[in-house]
Amino acid sequence: MEFNESRNIFLQIADWLCEQILQSKYTPGDRVPSVREIAEEMEVNRNTAMRTYSILQDQGILDNKRGIGFFVAENAPQKIYQRQKEDFLQHELPHLVHKAKLLQLSLEDLKPLLEILKTTTNENQQ
Repeated sequence: MEFNESRNIFLQIADWLCEQILQSKYTPGDRVPSVREIAEEMEVNRNTAMRTYSILQDQGILDNKRGIGFFVAENAPQKIYQRQKEDFLQHELPHLVHKAKLLQLSLEDLKPLLEILKTTTNENQQ
């Protein structure tokens, strides 16, 4: 994994793990890699990996079963989806809208993107 210097590594690992959950690579009840395994895989210190898991546990995304390991919480996908949706609408979308206005993009310019969104939405509703 390539880390971005503008954000804490433990948060980037948390984002990566949340993405894995949203993509159903880990589903509710699944055991996630141990702190040692994730530290080795990501090539980070174990304390960094533990901080990631602690944050995800505090957010209700992971459950810690002492002596057994960390598991994906039952409602983790819904929590992740809701949190990321709110973050996108509050922080990323306003920036994109500003950039589109600055570049004077028309609806015609954005039509291919809107078609992709429409297709994706229709697929998810089926």
